[in-house]
Order: sequence, then structure tokens, then C-alpha cells
Amino acid sequence: MSSPPSQPESANRPRHNDKRKIVEHYDFVSPYYQSLWGEHIHHGFWIRGDESKEVAQLQLVEHLATLAKVQIGSAILDIGCGFGGSSIYLAQKYKARAIGITISPVQVEMARKAAGAAQLDAQFHLMDAEALNFQQQFDLLWSVESISHYHDRRGFFTNAVKFLKPGGVFALTDWFKKEGLSAAQERKFIEPIERGMFIELETMDNYESYLVASGLQIVHRQDLSSQCAKSWDLALEVIRKKSFWILAAKMGKDFVANLKAFHSMRAGYASGNFVCGLFTATKPSEAAK
Repeated sequence: MSSPPSQPESANRPRHNDKRKIVEHYDFVSPYYQSLWGEHIHHGFWIRGDESKEVAQLQLVEHLATLAKVQIGSAILDIGCGFGGSSIYLAQKYKARAIGITISPVQVEMARKAAGAAQLDAQFHLMDAEALNFQQQFDLLWSVESISHYHDRRGFFTNAVKFLKPGGVFALTDWFKKEGLSAAQERKFIEPIERGMFIELETMDNYESYLVASGLQIVHRQDLSSQCAKSWDLALEVIRKKSFWILAAKMGKDFVANLKAFHSMRAGYASGNFVCGLFTATKPSEAAK
């Protein structure tokens, strides 16, 4: 799958978001992340500032769900579902019929186990988000901090919208870089994040253009950075444990780079060059066409 024109790639240079590395990483670290970070594998969203990380993570889900105006009984596709935190929450609170997808076999099994323990009918499948294949459309496409792993985001949005019902909502949060960075800023603040987190960062303007080009209408666009940055203060506390670095040494340079990128994330937030952002967008109803 080719990259969008805004992302020229050398054919010889390996990409930071190599899918094999992403699968290996999440297959290995997901059980550790769940035990240390909780049921959600994403940023927290601090409203007061003194919430626990678990409460803050749930507040991010609730904030996005409120903006998306999730309806009782909605059919929801959770794209890049991690170990199922959002799907399970939406199924519990909204009696949603949730399907989650991830490219990590370990995450699929973790999500299925969690849904079973909660006695929910949420389904989880091993599927590449850039090759969605369903025989149905959904009321809500949901994606939390996953799309920056993908290779062709323009192509992803174009394809994903086919699985959204007319009048449906695409709700997402993701990681971005600030507009207009210099080459020096990219090297200092962005490349260490991309390399360690297996992602490629675009700007919020890029995503807005992709959403609009795919036929959606932007409803909300929000920079969440100031309310999410605390996540990395807490993450750095978590990885201070010696056991993590012993593990990293055994796993090799990619995992070491991942842990070092925790510092890069905090530096990216502090400098304003890294952005955590949110979009909700709607697909015009048939009547509006």
C-alpha cells in the first residue's frame, strides 16, 4: 500500500511504523501494560488534575463518547481496540453491539477474555485496519490512539468510511505533530517519538483534510494536549522499576528505544511540538445528499 503524497518515503529506508515490529511489540508488552497501566492502553484526560490514571483514562473515553453522541444499542467498530477497554465500556454503558479489531493476536485474546469476564457480547477479531472487511455498516467508527501506526492514512479513511452508515459518526483521538516544524525540531522532538513508538506523525490539518476528502463533515476538533500530558509523568514513574529495564535488555534495541521514547513524549508535550488531538465527524445522511 503506497503512502499519501504528503509522506514521501525512500524505498530503502525502513519505516518507523513497520507492522511486523508493531505486532511483536504489542504481543509482548500488552500483558505488562495491562498490569501496570490498567484496562485502557491510551492517554488519561485530566479534568481536575488530581484524578488517578485509571479515572483519567476512563474520562478520555467518556469525553469522546459524549462528543460522538453515542446512542443506546449502537453498532460500533473499535478500530485498533488494544485489549478491548473502549469496546467493553461502550457495550456496558450504551448496550452497544461492539466489534473490536487489532493486529495483535495477544490483544485479541486479552480482549475476548475481558469481555467474557464482564459477560458482554463484544466481539474481537484479528484484522489489519488498513484492510477492513465487513459485511455490515456501523453507527460509529471509534479509534483511540491507533491511526498513527498506519502506513496510508488517507487510504485508511477512504476505505473505513465505506463501513459507516449514513448519519453515522467517526470518533477518534490520535497523536500528532505541531504544524510548521523545522527540520531541526523534527529531528529533536518528533523522530525519537516515531522511532520508539512505532508511529509516523502527521498534523491535525492532515487528518482534517483526509476526513473531509472521504466525504465526512467535521463536527469537533480539539487539542487535548494540556489535559493529557500528565500521562507521561506517570508513565515515567511506572518504568523506573528495574525489572522493566532488565526486560528491555532481553528484548533488544527496539524495546529499549520504546522506553526511552517515554522521555521523548514528555519533552514533546513540554515543547508544544507534540499534540494529542480529537476529531468527531459525521457521514451525511442519504436525505442530505
